[in-house]
Amino acid sequence: MPDLYPIKRALLSVSDKTGLLDLGKALAARGVELLSTGGTAKALREAGLEVLDVADVTGFPEMMDGRVKTLHPVVHGGLLALRDNDEHVGAMNEHNIGAIDLVVVNLYPFEETVAKGAEYGEVIENIDIGGPAMIRSAAKNHGFVNVVVDVEDYAEVIAELEANDGQTTYALRQRLAQTAYARTAAYDTAVSTWMAEQVAGTPRRRTFGGTLAQTLRYGENPHQQAAFYTDGSTAPGLANAVQHQGKELSYNNINDTDAAFALVSEFDPKDGPACAIIKHANPCGVARGETMLDAYKRAFDCDRTSAFGGIIALNQPLDGPTAEAIAAIFTEVVIAPGADEDAKRIFAAKKNLRLLTTEGLADPASAALAVRQVSGGFLVQDKDVGRVSRDDLKVVTKRKPSDQELDDMLFAWTVAKHVKSNAIIYVKDGATVGVGAGQMSRVDSTRIAARKAQDMAEVMDIGAPLTQGSVVASDAFFPFADGLITAAEAGATALIQPGGSMRDDEVIAAADEAGLAMVFTNMRHFRH
Repeated sequence: MPDLYPIKRALLSVSDKTGLLDLGKALAARGVELLSTGGTAKALREAGLEVLDVADVTGFPEMMDGRVKTLHPVVHGGLLALRDNDEHVGAMNEHNIGAIDLVVVNLYPFEETVAKGAEYGEVIENIDIGGPAMIRSAAKNHGFVNVVVDVEDYAEVIAELEANDGQTTYALRQRLAQTAYARTAAYDTAVSTWMAEQVAGTPRRRTFGGTLAQTLRYGENPHQQAAFYTDGSTAPGLANAVQHQGKELSYNNINDTDAAFALVSEFDPKDGPACAIIKHANPCGVARGETMLDAYKRAFDCDRTSAFGGIIALNQPLDGPTAEAIAAIFTEVVIAPGADEDAKRIFAAKKNLRLLTTEGLADPASAALAVRQVSGGFLVQDKDVGRVSRDDLKVVTKRKPSDQELDDMLFAWTVAKHVKSNAIIYVKDGATVGVGAGQMSRVDSTRIAARKAQDMAEVMDIGAPLTQGSVVASDAFFPFADGLITAAEAGATALIQPGGSMRDDEVIAAADEAGLAMVFTNMRHFRH
């Protein structure tokens, strides 16, 4: 198998014409014969390049609305033939098959067609067959054949031809082949995932694919390699955010920023400003406010210590006064649906602070899959999009909650969905005042959240902690009354929890004895 091998004949068939003319001209300048189809051939000819139609090579016209054009032995024989195999060369001569040394294909825009909400029939017609077949044939024979599926690789191919007198190296052909197989795998993944959504039941086979967006400095720890891949989604979020300043995001930054954005997206901007501050994928402060500055300050006051070096997400554009307050402490990332010029100017003085802006918020009700790798496989589940309203709540205590308590309980319940289990959230007047996350015991989470509120009361010099007169949300039922009693001792007056424990009667009795109001949601929000 040779290292250097020349490109004498190329087949170009692309839906995305970006960079096509520059590539075509560079190939033609080196005397490479160009084969093409349809719109690609038309674009090359209009640029003054000589192009041979694939139909003229195969002797068969495009047919069946373009479904059949490159699926022919003359094409695939030219791609798959081993140039150093006498039997293969003999077959090529016998059947008048010319070698094809370069294939440039980017596939029908299937993902884009699905994203725009096209009808079933249109989506089906955008499933490419000939393109993946050519890509796989060329990639298999990468000892001799170059296969290009990404516009980003055009320049490298041209550079190699210039450096090696019209030849490419085996190392390049091998890398291009790997990229090609990953592309067809991701394409098939998009098709199979869409098909799974069209049929009932759990599919027997699942695949997942992505495109490299960023090679990261390291993973959670410096000894771990890491990278960020995108799945092609066009929805507002981290993958499509614009970074205005600051060094590149790290693995932990990306993970925490995604958690922050998902949480703040729960709060509709039409209902007023909201802010979420995240540390290690858990919220350390979430609040609504009259202004964005007010929302930020109230979120910050939940746990000022943990907020240091945190991630901040806003549900409305960042303004100058809020930016000034945020800039007063060390913050890793701020993400918001926009930022005004004052905010950008203020942040410009903070070189290490990353500012990301998005085109709106994520849709918290949108269906998606959550995937986690385990030894030997993957766990796949629907994203938790569960929500409750006032009408869903069942009052189980003698005392009914007030309107303010109900508002705060629903706020706390929304936050609980984004806190690692066991999760306990104290809320007062639309702001978290204590968060207990990720403990093995629910009562420990209750105590930790209350203790954090006590610490903040000392820092703020306000006397009693803000848990006095608060409500509490628990992501799962209280298995015993001890957690509820601890919350009452911290000053909570009402609780929201799923219910469903064998000891619900005991827990309800304890609530009645303490004069608490309690509602059941009949829904839990475990998050591991």
